Amino acid sequence: MRVAMMTALNDSIDRLKTTYDIGIVREVSPARLRVSGLRRVAAQGDVVEVSGGGGLRLLGDVEAMAGGFLDVVPRGLTKGICEGDRVLHLGRDVFAPDDSWIGRVLDPFGQALDQRPVRQGAQERAIRATPPAATSRRGFGPRLETGHAVFNTFLPLAKGQRIGLFAGSGVGKSTLLADLARQVEADLVVVALIGERGRELNHFVDHALGNDGLKRAVVFAATADQPASARQRCAHAAMTTAEFFRDQGRHVLLLVDSVTRLAEAHRDIALSRGATPGLDGFPPSVVQEISQLAERAGPGAGDAGDITAIMSVLVAGSNMDGLIADTLRGVLDGHVVLDRGIAERGRFPAVNVLRSVSRSLPDCASDSENAVMAEARRALSQYSDSELMIRSGLYESGHDKEIDRAIRLWPLLDDFVGQGTGMTTADDFRMLERILATA
Repeated sequence: MRVAMMTALNDSIDRLKTTYDIGIVREVSPARLRVSGLRRVAAQGDVVEVSGGGGLRLLGDVEAMAGGFLDVVPRGLTKGICEGDRVLHLGRDVFAPDDSWIGRVLDPFGQALDQRPVRQGAQERAIRATPPAATSRRGFGPRLETGHAVFNTFLPLAKGQRIGLFAGSGVGKSTLLADLARQVEADLVVVALIGERGRELNHFVDHALGNDGLKRAVVFAATADQPASARQRCAHAAMTTAEFFRDQGRHVLLLVDSVTRLAEAHRDIALSRGATPGLDGFPPSVVQEISQLAERAGPGAGDAGDITAIMSVLVAGSNMDGLIADTLRGVLDGHVVLDRGIAERGRFPAVNVLRSVSRSLPDCASDSENAVMAEARRALSQYSDSELMIRSGLYESGHDKEIDRAIRLWPLLDDFVGQGTGMTTADDFRMLERILATA
C-alpha cells in the first residue's frame, strides 16, 4: 500500500507544470468559449484554465479547432468571463482511477464531492477508450444472484450482460438500482448519476445505497445544474473507472442513471457547435455516442474481468419507440420495463415481465428452469389477454380451463414478481414451482 501511494505521489509531482502557454478569450457563450493564441500547442481534448475578473478560475476542455481558434467547452458557468481574459494551457486531460476511490463520491473529473482528499492513480487512462476487440471477448459468464425473485428467474442477469432499465419518473427506478447495487453478486460497483437533483444524490448515497452499499462502490455524480459537458463526461468517467477495475481481473457492476440525460447533454453540446437536429431533436451523432458507451461494457478478454451494466432510460408515457429507447434496446443484451400502472397499484419493483426480455436466456438456465418460466409466462400472458373481459365481468368461470387457471395463478405470480426475497436462485425457482403446482 505504501509503495502504491508513493508511486501515485511521484506521478502527481511529475505532472506538475511550472510554465504555461497563454491564450486569449475572443468569444463567450454559455456553452462555448472561443480562444486564440494556443493553436500551435493545444490538442483536441486538452484542458485549459480561464482567468476571469475577481479571481475567477474556470476549467474547460478543447473540443474543436478551426481557423486558428480553439472551441472550449467550459466545465462550469461562464458568468463573469469576458473577452480578453487570459487562458492557460494546462495540457492533457488526466484521469487516473485508483483503488482508494472505492467508497467515495466524486465528480466527473475525479475530484471529491464528499469533502475528503482524493488520491490520483499512477496510470492515466483515456476518458473515451475503445472496447476490447470483438473477436477476443468472452461470452456471458454464469447467472448472478440479485436478491430479487424476478431477476433470479424470469429476467436473469449474467456476468458481463448489459441490460436497459426503461421507466418513467416516479415508478421506483432509483430504489431498484440501489437495491441491485447492494445485492448483485460483484466485486465492486461503479455508479454514474447524471443530471440528478442534489437532494436525490444525497438520498441515493445516504439512504438508498447506504453505508454497506457504499463500501464497495464508486459513485460519480453530475447534478442537473452542471454544464452539459460535465453531465456527458459523468458516464464516461464511470465507464473508464469500471474498465480500470476490470483490467485488474475484477467483476464490476456498472449502473448508469440515466442514458437519456447523457443523450440530452450530448445534444446540447452538439447543437451549440451547429449540428443539425434530427429525430426527437437529437443530432445523428447521439446514436454513436450511446452505442460506443454501451459497447465498452460487457465481457472482458484474456485475464481481464467483466463489466455487467445496467443502464436506465427515461421513457415519457412508457413510450418505448423514442430514439434513445429504441437505440439502447438495439445495442444491449436485454431490457426491463417498469410499468406505471403496476407501480400505481403498489407492487414494487414494478417490472412488467411480459414486456421485458433477457437475452441471456435460454442458455443461462437449465431445461427444467426454462420450462418452469415458460409455463409461468403463459399463465401471465393468458391473464393479460383476457384481463379486460375478466375485470368487466364478461367472463364466466368454467368456460376455459386455461383462463381459469391463469385467474387463480395471477395474484400469486404477481406477488412473486414483486418479492425482494434475498433468497438464492434455486430457492426462488422452487417457490415458483410450488406456485404453479397450486393451480
